[in-house]
Amino acid sequence: MRHLKSGKKLNRTASHRKATLQSLASNLIEHKRIKTTTAKAKALRPYAEKLISKARHALANEQNGSLPDGQTIDIHTRRIVARELKRKDVLQELFDSIAPVVAEREGGYTRIIKLGTRRGDSAEVALIELVDWSNPQEGAAEKPKKKKASTPKVAPVATPAKEEKTAEPVSEETTEEASLIEDVIETTKDAAEVVAEATTDEVEEAKEAVEEVVEEAKEKVEEIVEEISEKAEEIKDEATDESDDSTKEKKD
Repeated sequence: MRHLKSGKKLNRTASHRKATLQSLASNLIEHKRIKTTTAKAKALRPYAEKLISKARHALANEQNGSLPDGQTIDIHTRRIVARELKRKDVLQELFDSIAPVVAEREGGYTRIIKLGTRRGDSAEVALIELVDWSNPQEGAAEKPKKKKASTPKVAPVATPAKEEKTAEPVSEETTEEASLIEDVIETTKDAAEVVAEATTDEVEEAKEAVEEVVEEAKEKVEEIVEEISEKAEEIKDEATDESDDSTKEKKD
């Protein structure tokens, strides 16, 4: 029974577990963030924060002058932390770089961000980092807006010269006919406005006038359609004649 035994075993012996935490703490202090399993990150957090707190208190003692006579560096605290961190470069990074930055922070030096599961063994993975070295420090970063995929532009298809020649007279006439149709529509709109403003006695007269205008417009439209169809047939006949002449010349 493990009564009053805090912490997780991490499926390791005591010596193996201690070595694992020392290695993770050294990597965290060196790189400021590491990715590991969620269980190891939760076990590392209190272990690393205690070391950072000792370094912060040592810096405060050095600045306040509360050390024994003749000492300018808290050697005692450095030796205690050196029992856990075996690398000298990591120990110097902790006391010289990290301690001054977290001097005004009373705990909560690290944060854990869960990253989901890992392929292979489906273990939960997390990112543990120092809060003052995270980017951004507070809040979540804004997600960049996704750009819409631009549709490729299709080059216009070049039409033959004969088709361009035949299309020119038809386009000119159609514009004139379109203007006539617009005039008819305007007259119908004017008649509708007159009907709206008229009294009950004048409604019947306005209706008759509208019917006459509509009949005239229908007749004009029918005439225009007949003319367009006749001209289109003439153009087709001329094109067929030209094609026949060209084929005969080639045969000769």
